[in-house]
Amino acid sequence: MKKLVINGGKKLSGEVTINGAKNSTVALIPAAILADSPVVLEGVPDIQDVHSLIDILNIMKVETTFDGSTLTIDPTHMVSIPMPNGKIKSLRASYYFMGALLTKFGKGVVGLPGGCFLGPRPIDQHLKGFRALGATVDNEMGAMYLRTDEKGLVGTRMYLDVVSIGATINVMLAAVKAKGKTIIENAAREPEIIDIATLLNNMGAKVRGAGTDIIRIDGVDELHGCRHTIIPDRIEAGTYLSMAAAAGSDVLINNVIVEHLEGLLAKLEEMGVPMEIGEDSIRVKEATHLKAINIKTLPYPGFATDLQQPLTPLLLKATGTSLITDTIYPKRVKHIPELVRMGANARVESDMILIEGPIKQLHGVEVEASDLRAGACLVTAGLMAEGTTTITGVENILRGYDHIVEKLTALGADVEMIEDDNK
Repeated sequence: MKKLVINGGKKLSGEVTINGAKNSTVALIPAAILADSPVVLEGVPDIQDVHSLIDILNIMKVETTFDGSTLTIDPTHMVSIPMPNGKIKSLRASYYFMGALLTKFGKGVVGLPGGCFLGPRPIDQHLKGFRALGATVDNEMGAMYLRTDEKGLVGTRMYLDVVSIGATINVMLAAVKAKGKTIIENAAREPEIIDIATLLNNMGAKVRGAGTDIIRIDGVDELHGCRHTIIPDRIEAGTYLSMAAAAGSDVLINNVIVEHLEGLLAKLEEMGVPMEIGEDSIRVKEATHLKAINIKTLPYPGFATDLQQPLTPLLLKATGTSLITDTIYPKRVKHIPELVRMGANARVESDMILIEGPIKQLHGVEVEASDLRAGACLVTAGLMAEGTTTITGVENILRGYDHIVEKLTALGADVEMIEDDNK
């Protein structure tokens, strides 16, 4: 078991460069198996989720090479076998193999997905989409069996009952080779959707409208390999922006697409965080005299649910009562009891988070990262705190943040990863 040990109170300064987007990468990798020749992905983050996906590919006889940022995927000799359950359980995004296997082989067996537990995250919209395209889907012993008849998948018009990034991407993967035209209405509009569509189009697909709420797909007969550079990770960027505002004196964050962060930047400006916004970088100066704000998470282009936990420690420095309402994952509140143990004046009332500030000082204690973004929250709190903060559940953090110890150390933080021999 790994632990993260942070000796707090050191001001961050310097530069940090953002990696390719985790939430794109975990869909781009399954999408790549639709090609009949090698796909090269550039800017791949070196995170646990990527290694889990590579393991799954290798089991299906897909050849891969990964040097820490460039991943080559050669699906030429791929075989369709039931997906290994252990890897699926650790990885939410494994469900993208449903759409990809259905398209490539006309069948697939995929265990139900895992990942961070943030309350119910049903896949009913994914299954509705597959069925609308003509597939049969059966849940047998906790695994999804997907099949098509001899006609294969056939294009259709469908309306997603809720805006779902996962369902939008999965239906896109299933529809790119379906016969005729598919129209997805009420589609998610996240930048990652555009990234997936760009890869598919580079492979020879005909996808239009990505980034709007109506996506149109004309089915094609074959897809070929290509080279694709992944967009920067807006959630990693937002995490380091929040850390810089909470515990920094002068931090430059490089490789960002500013438009993808407008929801967060508007809130940081409302609080009074001093920033210089460049073309592909954002500089955060030392933040004092911050004002309390209200945050409501919404689908893109609203405030991202994945950024409410990383931003929470900064709200402790603001004067007044801040209110967070997460409309995407209302149960995303497990970071609050851990912050309270460090001295925060925060509470949860009927799925709303209330934070009273400013607090005089957080104090280092042992806390647990219950999920990926809660882990990012606690890292920031540890940087702000007096004394030593020890974070357990580090595996959750490593699922989504590439080289976080090295990046924070380069900014002047006193952070180290240790192996706990007692577990």
